[in-house]
This record gives sequence, structure tokens and C-alpha cells, in this order.
Amino acid sequence: MSRKTQKASIVAIAATLAIGLISAQGSGANAQQGENQEISGMEADAETVPVFVSEEVVQDLPPVAEPVEEPVAEAPLADASSLQELIAVTPTDGTLSPEMECLAGAIYFESRGEPLAGQLAVGRVIVNRAESDDFPSSYCGVVYQRKQFSFVRGGRMPAIPRSSAAWHRAKAIAQIAHHELWDSEAKDSLYFHARYVRPAWSKRKVARATISTHIFYR
Repeated sequence: MSRKTQKASIVAIAATLAIGLISAQGSGANAQQGENQEISGMEADAETVPVFVSEEVVQDLPPVAEPVEEPVAEAPLADASSLQELIAVTPTDGTLSPEMECLAGAIYFESRGEPLAGQLAVGRVIVNRAESDDFPSSYCGVVYQRKQFSFVRGGRMPAIPRSSAAWHRAKAIAQIAHHELWDSEAKDSLYFHARYVRPAWSKRKVARATISTHIFYR
């Protein structure tokens, strides 16, 4: 074989090897890219395919919202220097609940002609009775208990002149007594009667205060 022929053969072989090497590298890159795509596809499938377990799974429930209580309308805690001033700043325009209506009604019918301290004392007796185990547990229950208040006739309260100043005052005093916004001379009294009568039960009670025409007892 001539030298020229040998050189040509060497060049041909080298070219063949170079082409094969380039083809091999290209195939490897494509294979690597395809492999990565396959792995990515598997990861995507793994995210969407549910996995079932044999153990019991306990899922925390969302917190249950607590029931929202309606706000209770209270009389203002005014920095009053006297009971009269406190009554003057206590709102009376709103509608009373049935319980507060009973309390205010008892104050009105039992003591509307009494001094303010006497009207508050009557209100405190109603409140004290409702808090005592010896009497009904509501203001209406106390007021309508049989043979307790003379203004109750046939289990009913007489009509109230609702535009009168005495009724508005009774509504204010009822709120003050209910929320204990002012100390009463009657304190923890559960009974009272007019000074011009002397019921038999009064001998067995302890007198707490005498305010105008009423005597209050525990």
C-alpha cells in the first residue's frame, strides 16, 4: 500500500471515529434529557395520585365558633354625686324587657309618692327576693307571687300612665336597683310594709331601715 493510500485510510478512519463519537455524545444528551423528563413526570404523578394508608387518620376539625351573646344594655356607671343626679342621667327612652317592666311597675305602684331613697329601697327588695332561695327567681315571679303586693289584682298589674314623670323615674330607678349602681338603705331587706300597719310577721323579722312611710326588714 502506498504512503498516500495509507494516509487516506488513516484520515478516513479518523473521520469515521469522529462521527461516531459525536453521534454517541448526542445520544447520551438526549437520553439524559429524556430521563429527566420522565422523572419530572413521575413527580407530577406522585402529587396527584392519592396514597391510601391502612392506619386511621384523624383530621383536626376547624374550630367551632362560639355563640355570640347579645350585649346586655346596662345603665351608665355615671359619676353622680347624688341619687337624684344618677336618676337624671339614666336613659329611660328604650323599651324595657318584661322582667324590668315588672320591677319598674312594682316601684311605681308601691312607692311613686315616696322619696327617691324609698323608691330605690322598694326596688332593692324585689331584686333581693329574686336572688333569694325563698322566693321566685325572677322579678315577675316575685311581683306576681300570690298575696305579696296589694296592687296586683287577679294576677295582673294595673295600666300605667307611660308618659308620666313618675313612670320614667320608676324605669330609671329599676335600672339602678338592678345594676346596683347606688347603695340603698334597705340593704338586704326582703320585706317591707307601711308604717300605719303592723303585720304579725314583722315581729319575727329584723328591721333594716325606715324610709318615709315604709319599714324594711330582713
